[in-house]
Amino acid sequence: MADKQPSQPPHGSTLYLIPTFLDEHALAPLPAYILDAVKECQVFFVENPRSARRYLKMLWKEMVIDNYEWHTIHKAEEEVRSVFRQKLKEGKTIGIISEAGCPGVADPGQLLTAAAHEAGAIVKPLVGPSSILLALMASGLNGQQFRFSGYLPVDNAARTKALRDLETESQRLDCTQIFIETPYRNNALLTALLAACKPTTRLCIAANLTGPTQYIRTRTIAQWRTTPPPDIQKQPTIFLLLA
Repeated sequence: MADKQPSQPPHGSTLYLIPTFLDEHALAPLPAYILDAVKECQVFFVENPRSARRYLKMLWKEMVIDNYEWHTIHKAEEEVRSVFRQKLKEGKTIGIISEAGCPGVADPGQLLTAAAHEAGAIVKPLVGPSSILLALMASGLNGQQFRFSGYLPVDNAARTKALRDLETESQRLDCTQIFIETPYRNNALLTALLAACKPTTRLCIAANLTGPTQYIRTRTIAQWRTTPPPDIQKQPTIFLLLA
């Protein structure tokens, strides 16, 4: 007896999670099949409509931007989710594009994806560059156990406590800790790292991934104190530590 096939979602609605570049001068990491998905979409929910449109025109010069619906995600407030649910009910094929990298990873696209699951839509994630995974791959740190903590506190005392907590957990679990900062605060975070962490803790700094000025280096805190990295201020950077 043949296996029972899963029921199709109402109206055949489909959501594509469309990755974008990490560096606008580096389109090579984007697989060709992304364009096939883009051509199927009728509606786009994006973090930044202007940059998303420019990106898609880079992929597909003949694209007529005005032939598509565009909605801004912002923080995926209830109003946006309501519009999103309505488009699913209409059977639209929808694309989500984040501002950098993979939708749903460290951005508000995850809330819309959750709504797609609630509606029974088909969700199709597409392969593309993830700065988090690329940094982990290149760090030489533990790729079997890792945790992404997003942004750390801005307050100096709270940030120092957070770093020490991450370091303690890393040592206890043999876990790589991954985190990021708003690029204009990178130097402040690096200064806090070098002050708060133990000399033997390993720190990887991965900046401008996939771009022509890509920089990836793993050293102990003691080594970073004597050999600082190039200036990473205002450069997209991933930080990884393993105690």
